[in-house]
Amino acid sequence: MKWQGRRRSSRVEDRRGARSKTTTIGGGVGGGILIILIVIILTFCTGGDIGVISDILNDIQVTDLARESIIDNESISNESIQVEDDELSYFAKVIFADTEDVWTEIFNANGMEYIYPTLVLYADYVRSGCGMASSSIGPFYCPADYRVYVDLNFFQELEDEFDAPGDFAMAYVIAHEVGHHIQTLLGVMDDVRLVQSRVSETEANDLSVRLELQADYLAGVWAHYENKYEYLEEGDIEEALGAAAAVGDDRIQEEQMGYAVPDTFTHGTSEQRQRWFYKGFTSGTLEEGDTFNTNDL
Repeated sequence: MKWQGRRRSSRVEDRRGARSKTTTIGGGVGGGILIILIVIILTFCTGGDIGVISDILNDIQVTDLARESIIDNESISNESIQVEDDELSYFAKVIFADTEDVWTEIFNANGMEYIYPTLVLYADYVRSGCGMASSSIGPFYCPADYRVYVDLNFFQELEDEFDAPGDFAMAYVIAHEVGHHIQTLLGVMDDVRLVQSRVSETEANDLSVRLELQADYLAGVWAHYENKYEYLEEGDIEEALGAAAAVGDDRIQEEQMGYAVPDTFTHGTSEQRQRWFYKGFTSGTLEEGDTFNTNDL
């Protein structure tokens, strides 16, 4: 894929260098001295009642934690420690910029306004609008805060553990998560979650599969435009198809357990994921991506 030297998205929060926050006021040596001074003052004010002093200090700590929680969920442009760009973060920002361009063009053509999501780069663990998450779950999208979360180490796992190498394999992953953002903007995500809360686990899983396959389709639509812009190179689509196959429920379950249980699938089989991505790639339109009203998944 032709990505070097191209525009990078500015809607990126790099949390990989964020330091752990202390749970007391002004952590470290200075913070310890400050707390000692507070204890001395409180001792005089409360007549030496240790119980009262303890309650006050706990309230101070809770307030500080609440303040930190608010900071963590604000725009990182002013609050986080930025990490110097490396090749993978540069690549991710270029791909994210491409999704901005493509979906803005498509939404405008359909008389809609594209609301931009934000890409969050993190390491190991992250606090999202959907709660705390570990990198073990892989890249994900949170509809509560319009953010795509990616631990860049996943891309090495994609090559080493899933046997899906190539830059466009990585691009497919980001485009798939942005596909969930498109579903959120179109109201599909909310509709599916509402129905899932009212049906059996098997039916809810089927809806989840349809949601994921539609995100694969939307990733394919994005790839259609990348090809139109002449950013693709020979072998790119094969790399994306390889990644789609690698994360199929049947393949993952067979590798982990030795067999597959279709009723527990939540993302679709390798064949389904490949087929819906390729369908989006060849069509390049929103209209043919209805995975909810078809028996041919």
